[in-house]
Amino acid sequence: MLSCYSRHLLPTYCQQQRGPGQKKSYRDIASLIEQRVPIRGEAGMGYILEKGFDLPPLMLTPDEIEAAVLGAQWVAGHADEVLARAAQDLMAKIADTVPERLRPFVLEPASRARPSWNRAPDRIDMVRTRAHIHEGKKITLDYRDEHGRDSQRTIWPIAVGYHEAVRLLAAWCELRKDFRSFRTDRVVDAVYHDEKYPERRDLLRARWRRSLVWEAPKDT
Repeated sequence: MLSCYSRHLLPTYCQQQRGPGQKKSYRDIASLIEQRVPIRGEAGMGYILEKGFDLPPLMLTPDEIEAAVLGAQWVAGHADEVLARAAQDLMAKIADTVPERLRPFVLEPASRARPSWNRAPDRIDMVRTRAHIHEGKKITLDYRDEHGRDSQRTIWPIAVGYHEAVRLLAAWCELRKDFRSFRTDRVVDAVYHDEKYPERRDLLRARWRRSLVWEAPKDT
């Protein structure tokens, strides 16, 4: 029964249980208190489960911890500064959440991701770029290709691809009327528009994914 409650048992939980359900919620909590479960509070105000009796919202296996830490290590070494810091915070939160016996899987993992080396710096605001991806808004890029040729592209950003040494911004290009990838280290300047692109974001991503499907060449 204890697993049904979080540490902060807010009044709204019992209020949402109308009629018999509400009364049963109060009886359950009263029963837990009688069993010496350290719960503070009162009906109508809310309840708090004292520290030490917290049940983690998600119990991770050793392999799941290794996988999460390995992924976070890679992000910390290859992503932009904000995501890298978030990856470090994630590992710290996992270490703080898991039981003591599992903590070595976080602090002393058997798997390691190689730190980045010779990585090209981003020349675009990655935080704003990710925000525009989520919000479905247009970006205009002043872009310089591998041959040094400059062009201006208004794009519908879709996703950022993280490679070993570079990052690619996948997008629909209004100039080419097709999907294109732009290296973030070759962006000269970027203008972030409030205007949303006309297509639904999920449909645009679906079309982009289909464009990535490789088909075997046909004989005819």
